[in-house]
Amino acid sequence: MIKHTKSTSPSRVRPLEEVKAETIRRAGKLSPLGGIKPEDGVRVASALKSIDRDEWAVEWSKLGANAESEADKLEKIGNEKKKIHDLYLLAYNYFRVARYPCPISPPTQKAYESSLRNFKKAAKYFSPPLEIVEVPFEGNTLIGYLQLPSRIKKPPVIMSWGGVDVWKEDRTKAHPLMHEAGFAGFAIDMPGTGENPIKFTDPKADRTFSVMIDYLLTRKDIDATRLGVWGGSFGAYWAVKLAHTEEKRIKGAVFHGGNVHYGFQPEWMRPALTEKATATIFGPIGLFQSRSRAMGVNSLEKFLEVSPNLSLLTQGLLDKPSAPILGINGKLDDQAPVDDIYLLMEHGRPKEARIYPKGEHMGRGGGTTDEEIWKTIINWLKLRVGK
Repeated sequence: MIKHTKSTSPSRVRPLEEVKAETIRRAGKLSPLGGIKPEDGVRVASALKSIDRDEWAVEWSKLGANAESEADKLEKIGNEKKKIHDLYLLAYNYFRVARYPCPISPPTQKAYESSLRNFKKAAKYFSPPLEIVEVPFEGNTLIGYLQLPSRIKKPPVIMSWGGVDVWKEDRTKAHPLMHEAGFAGFAIDMPGTGENPIKFTDPKADRTFSVMIDYLLTRKDIDATRLGVWGGSFGAYWAVKLAHTEEKRIKGAVFHGGNVHYGFQPEWMRPALTEKATATIFGPIGLFQSRSRAMGVNSLEKFLEVSPNLSLLTQGLLDKPSAPILGINGKLDDQAPVDDIYLLMEHGRPKEARIYPKGEHMGRGGGTTDEEIWKTIINWLKLRVGK
């Protein structure tokens, strides 16, 4: 568990009625409320009396507990495996929403632990099988989910991770598309999130990725010499960094909706964390809480002080040799500036990009679905990695 102290920020908070309306609008359809029943969005919205995160966690956790209990009963009987799988995944999603965007209190931490429990229960019924990998790391343990496609000998690998609120469990949703393209999928948590014990700003943070690559190269059932990496949202940063620091071991890196330089500057960060962040249910406060937790800071002032140091331009990496990079995002993103993709294209070796003119964070919106974007990414990785 990553410890987190209470954070302070002048970030805007959506009013209760807006939170209710967003809950109903997104339930069962849009991030972060995909994977649940639309009618339960109405149920929770009707029950909410405030925007207190603990109240939110309790209401969603009630639904999670009901789904888990029903699945447990069916599992004891021993049949209806698909229904058991679906119920455990439903319970996982309820608990995941309950901890959203990140654990900041005992009820939200309990919800997170319950989400992990239910994901692992559901994973027993996954096809192809999902392997929970544990890799020692300097007195700690790094955890990943490896899933190999059926009937493909030694497939290449896509190692992927999300941002500050979408963690490795959700990254496995793209594994079926990876399998169709002939890849094994390996989902991990980036530093500062999920079960990764290292903070985003820790000097050891880069090493967590390198150790995972070391591990993949020991496997005889995959070909990790053909490795692609795909970082999403705030985690996209690490894909670009690894493209430079691990240039010899990575065949292609996807920078999907993240920050490289401009997005770490106070003139961008301050409004993103206090005024904008339309993609988050609770408003900018949710983005600040989840990013500050990942970074290991507890005030806006400290966040704005340390974030410029993350700039890969300032670090002098961008003009060094790199693996091929695909930049992908929505032009209207208010969490990560599309200008960081243009910046990448102005430095180092030539890059490739796909910018969605009507897309918001990570390209979503304007009629473009997650699956369409994922297919674009995986097809690019197939060209770069799957040779």
